[in-house]
Amino acid sequence: MGRGGAETLIMNIYRNIDRTKVQFDFIIHSQDKEDSSYDDEIKSMGGEIYSIPSLGTTGPIKYIKSLIDVMSANNYIAIHAHTDYQSGFPALAAKICGIENRICHSHSNNWLKRNSLKEIVMLKTLQGLIKFSATKFCSCSEEAAEFLFGKRRNNRVQILNNGIDISKYIDIDPDSRNSVLKELHLEEDVKIIGHVGRFSESKNQMFILKVLKTLVEEDPSFVAILIGEGPLRGTIEKEAKKLGLLEHIRFLGIRSDIARLMNAFDIFLFPSLFEGFGIVMLEAQSSGTPCIASTFVTNSTDMGLGLVTYIDLEDDMDKWCDHINAAIVMDRPNKQSIIKNISNLGFSIQESLNDWLRLYGILSQTKDGGMTY
Repeated sequence: MGRGGAETLIMNIYRNIDRTKVQFDFIIHSQDKEDSSYDDEIKSMGGEIYSIPSLGTTGPIKYIKSLIDVMSANNYIAIHAHTDYQSGFPALAAKICGIENRICHSHSNNWLKRNSLKEIVMLKTLQGLIKFSATKFCSCSEEAAEFLFGKRRNNRVQILNNGIDISKYIDIDPDSRNSVLKELHLEEDVKIIGHVGRFSESKNQMFILKVLKTLVEEDPSFVAILIGEGPLRGTIEKEAKKLGLLEHIRFLGIRSDIARLMNAFDIFLFPSLFEGFGIVMLEAQSSGTPCIASTFVTNSTDMGLGLVTYIDLEDDMDKWCDHINAAIVMDRPNKQSIIKNISNLGFSIQESLNDWLRLYGILSQTKDGGMTY
């Protein structure tokens, strides 16, 4: 349970449910203790964490058996799988165990395969397993729904908004930027490009280096703060050194103070190659931070605050740099507007919590219009 997008979303829900009536347990694959940011918090709230070998390391038969061993030993009323195109396997295990609510959740609008005939057949097979095993389908966006469940099934998919606790990003010490500058040994006139994401092909940090290289050639006060870990971090660091950018970049690794850092950014840069939703876009806007994103990031991430610009990755670098320079000097929305827009669009955690509980079949509406477990 590291600080990825899906994990952060689940934790936002978990912190806000009534845990005297509902409890979450977690099945994970990672054995990396450095990427277990939420483990202690989960255990402190009464949740259990079961670590099993991943599908890729053990194969489908042993993988399903490991899932069945966990599911059959506990009295679960729902299984909620967040493993995208592999989510049919936990749904199948839950079906074998007789678990009534079997939910497959799409968080992406693409995958790293290259869409050869073999890979298309593989995806169709995995979609068929989801269709056979799951009882409910949900997604973070229309695009992610179509990718995993197909166009014909899209009208049966419930869109679950990636809700966040807006107050965490609004109620920040006004001196937070200065404290970040001091911590990172940056000058007061620095212009900060922020990015939060796993160092992977899909997040496209290599493009951030290209943008930064162009910017610093004209204005050496630009600095990029890159937050996260992942398999490509070493590659990105080597490329940054090759381009002579190391003094203009801070690699911060996994951080627990994302809200504080978001408030220190001048802009948030998100040039993903594909993205189901991108909850970090929501976090940035909750901080009042302008966002420059690729057109592969869904338009539903725009909260209508005038903070988001989508640019094609094929557009020339000057266009990206012009928009970044314009975003840095733009007016920021006030707190009231941020709260109003994000809440009205259903992305406040308080607005989306009941949708999750209904999905599990543990929340219903009373005669007087209230909700009960």
